[in-house]
Amino acid sequence: MGGLGRLFLLFGLGFAGFLSCALPANAQERPEDNTLRKFNESVDALIRKVSPSVVQILVTGYGPLEESQRGNTGVVIGRQRAIGSGFIIDPDGYIITNAHVVSGAQIVQVVLPSGNPDGSLRSLLSSKTDILPARVVGVSRQIDLALLKIDNLPAKLPALPVASYRNLRQGEVVLAFGSPEGLRNTVTLGVISSVARQTDPDSPMVYIQTDAPINPGNSGGPLVNVDGAVVGVNTFILSQSGGNEGLGFAIPSSVVNVAYQQLRKFGHVHRVEIGIGVQTITPVLAAALNLPRSYGVIISDVLPDGPALEAGLHVGDVLLSIDGRMAESIPYVSFRLMSLSSGEKVHLEVQRGRDRLSFDVPVIERSDSMDQITALADPEKNLVRPLGILGIEIDKKVAAMAPDLRDPFGIIVAARSSDASGEIPLQTGDVIRTLNGQPMTSLDKLRQALAELKPGSPVALQIQRDDRLLYVSFTLEQPL
Repeated sequence: MGGLGRLFLLFGLGFAGFLSCALPANAQERPEDNTLRKFNESVDALIRKVSPSVVQILVTGYGPLEESQRGNTGVVIGRQRAIGSGFIIDPDGYIITNAHVVSGAQIVQVVLPSGNPDGSLRSLLSSKTDILPARVVGVSRQIDLALLKIDNLPAKLPALPVASYRNLRQGEVVLAFGSPEGLRNTVTLGVISSVARQTDPDSPMVYIQTDAPINPGNSGGPLVNVDGAVVGVNTFILSQSGGNEGLGFAIPSSVVNVAYQQLRKFGHVHRVEIGIGVQTITPVLAAALNLPRSYGVIISDVLPDGPALEAGLHVGDVLLSIDGRMAESIPYVSFRLMSLSSGEKVHLEVQRGRDRLSFDVPVIERSDSMDQITALADPEKNLVRPLGILGIEIDKKVAAMAPDLRDPFGIIVAARSSDASGEIPLQTGDVIRTLNGQPMTSLDKLRQALAELKPGSPVALQIQRDDRLLYVSFTLEQPL
């Protein structure tokens, strides 16, 4: 044996001897008292508890190919596949994920854990999974959350509870679950680096920061506490390499809870307002405007004919408190307003020059064109059964409610029916323009075109989704 080998051997024997001397005798004799062993057992129990509720999401759609795939021939649209994560929030098959995971989706499938995914070698090496179709119930791109639904479940699914955000503390141990780079049933460990982090000082969104390793594919997966409750939804990372660098961000549980309820009920998130715009006060802004303090929130806009203007608020007022609590950040003000219902009043205290003033301002719901259009739908008259939708014909009245229409014709998907198939990739708000190349200008024409197709026939719908035109295709099922 060479000198270096003998050196390593001697070092190993010496280190082992050091450990045997350094460890108390009772620690050597009673391994069940080992703190690390107890910690390991606790983590194992937590993984067994959470893993059955974590899913992988497979998305198929169309979009621009990467530069390396298309050369110099211009923009080429091709079939794309994406993988994300999610978790079961309701036993009836409702699943939370990120909106960007299902963006542009034509087909959404959910990979459910099969058997008992307990983190053991046997369960991790098992290739048995259940892949089920899912439909998009609702999307909030502003918050970056989406709600999916698996229909026709043979049994209830194990759901995760949502934790109270106000109880979250910096340094708290958390685990991130998901499918980074498509690797299912992956779990990583870390702590809460910050309970509230803004990426933009004037953004109403606040995120939980964690050093638990998060990578592409983790999006939509749960960040859970030691009780197995969801404290956040893993959403993005800050990285120079493209991979984990210990800067992961999750949408807080309080936002997730409010968004889930509204996405399930309306298909989108309602936004309430009082008719003001706010900005973060910086030292430079405070010095330039001679403000009474160099931090906090300033009212930068008061909308015409809004409740704030009627109440007497002015541009330049420094917001001191909202409902008796210090208004020191835009995210807090935004979340406080989000938690109120239309018709309630919010109590504001502001400083205007040297004066401290109080106002009670009525909260109103921001007008949403889709709400107005949905209200026009009749569950019987507007049902298009083969597609599982409630459709609204676009006439002059409806066109005025939907100013972003490419053309003033088509059928707006006002809602999905309860028996809608997950194989038909339509979402609330989609505009059906053509069916197999034929313009669809009325519900009768759409129903007639579908009636003339035999079961198993291929169907291609040209739709407008948001501000994009795209095709969605599927095979027509047997009549319901």
